[in-house]
Amino acid sequence: MATSAPPAPSLAPLRGVQPLRPASGHSFFWHKLHSLSGIVPIGAFLIEHILSNAEALNGPLAYAQQVRLLNSLPLVRVLEWTLIFIPLAFHALYGAYIAIRGRATVNVYPWAGNWGYLTQRITGLVAFAYIVYHLWTQRFSGVSLPEHPGAAFAKVQHELANPWVLAVYIVAMIATTFHFSYGIWLFAAKWGIASGTHARKRFGGVCTVFGSALCILGLASLYAFVGNPKYANAPADAFAPPAIAQPAPVTPPQPMTTQ
Repeated sequence: MATSAPPAPSLAPLRGVQPLRPASGHSFFWHKLHSLSGIVPIGAFLIEHILSNAEALNGPLAYAQQVRLLNSLPLVRVLEWTLIFIPLAFHALYGAYIAIRGRATVNVYPWAGNWGYLTQRITGLVAFAYIVYHLWTQRFSGVSLPEHPGAAFAKVQHELANPWVLAVYIVAMIATTFHFSYGIWLFAAKWGIASGTHARKRFGGVCTVFGSALCILGLASLYAFVGNPKYANAPADAFAPPAIAQPAPVTPPQPMTTQ
């Protein structure tokens, strides 16, 4: 007696790119390391960097003192390479590898997860390009700020005097803080810190507020360099004593002569 074949299981509709999908094998390890490096040490450094730049709101001297303090830390060059440059290079290059291999399908599946995936990749590339430019102009060319921290405010101010450069800094600040705040949300979701739809939604709100606060603080620091009239035309060296005006020489009166 013939029997009818069981109905095929219904397939859930595709939701496009699944950014929280776990990897496997060696890829699992590198994905986890990439996710972790975006929080520690890179994310911690980003927070410190924005807070340090906020000293510009207090003027050239306060900013120069902050630059001098950071460069006087023990083993600062070792820390710079092991906690900033090397992790940053790994995170950026592996992130670019993920972006190249990934496929955003917002044109077919315009859901929030897809838009987040695409925006995270774009802002990551923008942030990487900006960081390379910023390191070259402020760290490895021109006046060496580790040796001359008093010139820090004037050096940044001179660079931001170009409106195109200022526009790049503004766009990069927005992109970098978004990339970091959304990266925190992805980290919490992937590592099981925020599990469940409701927990992820609530934590997403926290990340939005935190990222917005960082962005506003960073933009306010840019304003201190170029928009605050109190700090216009900053001295070339904030630690140099102000020049003391010399009194004009007094000419003694000439004796009157009689003819």
